[in-house]
Amino acid sequence: MSAESLLPHHHLPPHSLAELAHGGGGPATVDLLRAAEHSRRLLLLRMLDDATDLGPAWDLLSAAQRRAPSIVDDLLIYPQTGMWLATALRQLRGTPQQDEPPLRAVVGHFSALAAVAALRAGLDFAIDVPARHGRVPLPTLGCAMLPTTEPWGTATVRCENEHALVEGSGATVAVPLRPEAAGPGWHPARRLAIGPPDRRLELVLDDVDPYRTYPEPTEPSPLSEEAAQQWRQLLDQAWTVLLREQPGTAEAMRGGVLSLSPTSGGERFRPRSVSSADAFGGMEASKPDDAVELAVTLVHEFQHSKLGGLLHLTPLLSDGDSDGTELWYAPWRDDPRPIAGLLQGIYAFVGVTRFWRTHRWATGTPSAMPHFEFALWREHLARAMEQIHLHPRLTPLGATLLGTLRDHCAQWLQEPVPEAPLALARLCAADHVARWRAHHLRPAEAAVEEAVRAWLGGADGPPGSLTAEPGVVPEPAVRGLDSVAILVRYRLAADDDQQTPEEPEKTAARVAGALTGDALLAAGDATAARHAFLAHISADPDHPAAWAGLGSALAAAGTDRQAAHILRHHPERARSVHMALLRATGTPPDPLRLATWLGSSPA
Repeated sequence: MSAESLLPHHHLPPHSLAELAHGGGGPATVDLLRAAEHSRRLLLLRMLDDATDLGPAWDLLSAAQRRAPSIVDDLLIYPQTGMWLATALRQLRGTPQQDEPPLRAVVGHFSALAAVAALRAGLDFAIDVPARHGRVPLPTLGCAMLPTTEPWGTATVRCENEHALVEGSGATVAVPLRPEAAGPGWHPARRLAIGPPDRRLELVLDDVDPYRTYPEPTEPSPLSEEAAQQWRQLLDQAWTVLLREQPGTAEAMRGGVLSLSPTSGGERFRPRSVSSADAFGGMEASKPDDAVELAVTLVHEFQHSKLGGLLHLTPLLSDGDSDGTELWYAPWRDDPRPIAGLLQGIYAFVGVTRFWRTHRWATGTPSAMPHFEFALWREHLARAMEQIHLHPRLTPLGATLLGTLRDHCAQWLQEPVPEAPLALARLCAADHVARWRAHHLRPAEAAVEEAVRAWLGGADGPPGSLTAEPGVVPEPAVRGLDSVAILVRYRLAADDDQQTPEEPEKTAARVAGALTGDALLAAGDATAARHAFLAHISADPDHPAAWAGLGSALAAAGTDRQAAHILRHHPERARSVHMALLRATGTPPDPLRLATWLGSSPA
């Protein structure tokens, strides 16, 4: 037997694969994924050492490993270490980009890791580490602030008898004996312990590590103590929700959620969160509206981490259209997605849907919002999975996983939801896909030209060629396809708070990408929404959302059924033919008359 065959191999036993295929994964399964990630980091570190000279830092890390192996293991599994390794190897192999940090600074980050390992292991040492604009991050510990604006430089980290200093630019910053404490020129990384002792979540609220942002590194951005305290409170409240309503998921999270990096926020009801397969256990998140929203974010990104860990062990897709030219509708995105990205979203939103399924019965107060969220996300999931469940690139495991999740979703679709939030969810789900189609799909140019000739020639209906599958032509700048759903959330939140809703136009102004017709539609005034969308099309005939919104308004009002059908299911046809007629004649056709004609049987 060769020496190579004696090396241990990571694998997941059948019961762990079954847990993950159901969208779950208990603590033991997460521990296996974490152990595999640790081994992967070691392999990547060896690859980096083979590709470049890590010099004294390698020797220092090795000494720390001999003194305190658990400390080095903890540092290696830290999410930002994985992100740094992936970034360094990509930069070594690729062409440098304009805004990338210099390679010496990226590779030099290893010296900062070695310094932290040695400091925590109680070694005496001195080593140079990267600095940017005077900021010297020490991963998992904090960041020293030196008085310089030099874009890229170095500082020296020195430790004697467990007293550490960061020296550079003619200044010295003492690292406190308890690095989690603040000090002159020192901003600590905040290690939080959330929840009761026997069910505690321990994570770093990381605002200083340059590799805390995915996929590109950024400078440290220290939180104020007030902002950090708000995050502590929100995390504590969110963790309470998860312990009460999702105890199994919460227990698994204790080994699989390791850091949270605050990032710039967005609008109400549009939280921003990001994770990366290279940073197992880490996530970026904007400040949430409330603790429930943060609980959903934790579930969402934890799902991504688990699937990322699984994909590092075994593929769910075979080689094929790996360049991403085959694109799909993802109900949680504005842009078309390759199948790998769609799978990631499906897995994440299975967790989100499961959360709302439980939370809608656990609030203790009658609220339509959780019912709406559950009904909306199960609709979105069903549509997403229906597209690809028979895709030939799915491996046997990929097919099993998607089939299992699809069966779950089919069961969820049978569960009762109160009539009002169910109707709103169906409205929003149908509206979103219609807007996506209006933006990103195009009928064949020859078919559009044939339709123009048929219309001008007085044909009873459009040509059959127009019913052919349209092509995907992404519009990169599209934003806010979920506007109607966001506006519905404003309405439901006002109902929960027993407040009088704002005027629709005022609410629409709060939501990026929203039209006045969207706000009227969300408020339940389909007739006024119909008039608003027609006015918008008159002013801007090529506005995709107005065409799709008109279809939603007609369907909600129960009028112009043929026009409603074509605009809800194929708005790209109406938009394309309308614009072609406008170019050909100089006069726009009546939108409703055209949509009705397009909805009739092909000539």
